[in-house]
Amino acid sequence: MTTTFVPPVMSSGTGPTATPGTGERPRWVRPAVAVLLLATAGLYFWNLSASGYANDFYAMAVQAGTWDWKALFFGSLDPGNVVTVDKPPAAMWLMGLSARIFGFSSWSMLAPNALCGVGSVGLVYLTVRRTNGPAAGLLAGAVLALTPVAALMFKFNNPDALLVLLLTLGAYFTVRALEKAGTWWLVLAGTAIGFGFVAKMLQAFLVLPAFVLVYLVCAPAGLGKRLAQVCAAGAAVLVSAGWYVAVVALWPASSRPYIGGSTTNSALELALGYNGLGRIFGNRGGFGGGGPAAGREGAGRDIAREITGGGQPFGGGGPGGGAAFGGQSGLGRMFGQSFGTEVSWLLPAALIALVAGLWFTRSFPRTDRTRAGLLLWGGWTVVTAAVFSFMSGIVHPYYAVALAPGIAGLIGIGTVELWRGRRNYSARVVLALMAASAGVWGFILLDRTASWLPWLRYLILVLTALVVLGLLVGIDRIRRVGVVLAVTGIVTGMLATSAYAVATASIGHSGGTPVSGPAGAAARGPGGGGFGGTRGGGFGETRGGPGETRGGPGGLGGFGGFGGGQPNAQVLAKLRATGTKWSAAADGSMVAAGLALYSGKPVMAMGGFNGGDPAPTLDQFKEYVAKGEITYYVSGGRGGGFGGPGGRGDAQSIASWVASKYTAETVGGTTLYNLTKPLLPS
Repeated sequence: MTTTFVPPVMSSGTGPTATPGTGERPRWVRPAVAVLLLATAGLYFWNLSASGYANDFYAMAVQAGTWDWKALFFGSLDPGNVVTVDKPPAAMWLMGLSARIFGFSSWSMLAPNALCGVGSVGLVYLTVRRTNGPAAGLLAGAVLALTPVAALMFKFNNPDALLVLLLTLGAYFTVRALEKAGTWWLVLAGTAIGFGFVAKMLQAFLVLPAFVLVYLVCAPAGLGKRLAQVCAAGAAVLVSAGWYVAVVALWPASSRPYIGGSTTNSALELALGYNGLGRIFGNRGGFGGGGPAAGREGAGRDIAREITGGGQPFGGGGPGGGAAFGGQSGLGRMFGQSFGTEVSWLLPAALIALVAGLWFTRSFPRTDRTRAGLLLWGGWTVVTAAVFSFMSGIVHPYYAVALAPGIAGLIGIGTVELWRGRRNYSARVVLALMAASAGVWGFILLDRTASWLPWLRYLILVLTALVVLGLLVGIDRIRRVGVVLAVTGIVTGMLATSAYAVATASIGHSGGTPVSGPAGAAARGPGGGGFGGTRGGGFGETRGGPGETRGGPGGLGGFGGFGGGQPNAQVLAKLRATGTKWSAAADGSMVAAGLALYSGKPVMAMGGFNGGDPAPTLDQFKEYVAKGEITYYVSGGRGGGFGGPGGRGDAQSIASWVASKYTAETVGGTTLYNLTKPLLPS
C-alpha cells in the first residue's frame, strides 16, 4: 500500500467547529480591525472633494435625481426625463439619496462611494476570517484598501464602487452558506449579485462561476441538495436582477425616459448589447447610442484616435492599443501599460499562492475551508482577469477594481497559511517566490513613472532580497527574528502598491477614464489618460487666469465634458436667469453636463451620452419649444456624437431646424439660440 505524503502547509478546517471565523479571537483582533477600517476611511475620505464632480456624466444624473424622483429611479440625465445614462441606476440611487439629504455637492455625491470602499474592505476581512482566521482577513482587507484602482474608484462617482461592495457581500454570504450548507445564505448571495446587475449589468455575473464552483465542491451536503440550492440561488439572481428590467419593459415608454445606449429603448437589450456582448466581442463599438454598428464604431474610433494619440484605443488587436481603452487584448493586458499599475502589483504573487495552495490542499477533505477560500477568490480572479484580458470591445483600466478583492483574498490566505507551514521547506520556497515576484514586479511598475520617488523602487529591491534570503535560510528560527521577518516581508510586499494608492488618493481625478497614480501618471504609455485622468484633464478644461479657456475637440471652449472645467461665466449667467423646464438643450452630455452642474439649472442632453440616442426626436423637440419649455439651444457639441454619420439621433436635424427658425448670438465665444424669440418673417 502506497502512502502519499502531504506537507502540513495549509490548515484543514472541515466543519463549523474548525472554521477560524467562528471561534475565540485574540484580544488584538478587534483593535486591529478598527485600525484597518478607520485607516481605510481616512484614505478614502481624505481630500474627497478634490475631484469636483469627477465624471460629469454621472454627476449630471445625480443632480437630476435631486430634482425629480422619476429621474432618480431611472437614472435620467435631466429632471425632464428625456434620456437616461447608459448604465442601470443603482449607483445613482445611492448618490442621489445622499445628495437629497445633504444637498447636492461633490462631497455628498462621492461620500457614499467612499463608504462602499470601507464596506468592501470590511467584508473581505469578514469573509477571509471565516475560512482562515483574523490574520489572513486583516491582510486581505489591507491589500484591497491599498490597491491603487480601489483608492481611485472608491473616491469617484462611477458605478464600480457599489458593484464591488455587492460582489464582496455575495462572497461573504457564500462562505456563510458553506459552513452548514445554508440555503438562505446562498439565496442571499444570489440576491447580492442580482442587485450588482442593477449597478453595472453583466459585469456583476463574472464572479458567479467561482461562487457556483466553490459551493458545489465544498458545501457539507449531498450532491443533490447542493444542486438544488444552487438552482435556488440562481432564481434569486434572476429575480433581483430582472425586476428592474421588467419595470422598464412594463412602464409606458411615453411616460419614462429613453434608455440611453440601447437601440430599442430596452433595458434588457442594453444589458445584452452595448453593456454585454458588445463590450466582450466589440461588435457594437463601445459608445452608447448611435446607429448601425459599422458607422458608429468607425466614427468612434476616429474621435478616440484624436484624443488618445493614435493606435487602436478599443483594445482590439494590433500593437499600440490605446491605454485609455485597455491596450492590446491578450494574456498580458492585466500587466500592460493600462492595467498594470491599476491592479497588478500583487497579481503574480496571488497566482503563485493559488497554484501552491491548491497543490498543498489536494488531499484535504472535500469540505476543507482553506481550499474553499482558494477556489472562491481564485475563481473570482481568474475568470475576471480572463474576461478583461480578452475583451475586444471597450474596456477601461478602472474596470480592474472588480479584480482587486480576488487578489486580496488570495494574498491574505496564501501568505498566512504558507507562513504557518513554514517548517516545511517547500512552503518557504513558495513564500520566497511570492516575495520575489511582489518586489521585482513592483520595481518594474514603479519604473513606469520613473521620475516619481525614484529611490523607492531600489529600496524595495534591497528589502526584497533580504526577505527572500531570510526565508530560504530559515533565519526566523532564531528567537524573535520570525516576527521581524514576517513584518518586513509584508511591508516590503505592500510598499509599492501602498505608495501608489496613497499618491492616487491624495489628488483629485476627473473624466470618463480616470487613472490611478501620482500627478502626471495619466500620461503614461500609449494613449495617455484619455477622457480625463488627474483633476484638470478631459474635455474643455479651463486653465490659467480669468477668461483663459482651453476648448476640447470641436472647439467648445469652456464646456466641461466628462469633467475638468467650468463653462464660460457669461453662458452660465444666461442659464441661471431662465425659468423654463430646461434652461438649455445641447448635443450630448459632454456639453450639457457642465452647463447643468455649474449653472444649477436643468439642461437637456439631447441624444444622451454622446448625442447618438433618438431622444428627443425632431418632432418632440419642436413640441417642447412650442410649449416654451426650453430657453436656449447651445450650438456645437457632437451632433450624432460618437455615433457619427450612422447615429440614430436627430441632433443634426434639430440643429438645422433651430438655425432656420431662431437668431444666433455669441456669448463668451459660444453660439446660443434663444428659442423664445423666433426669427421675424422676411
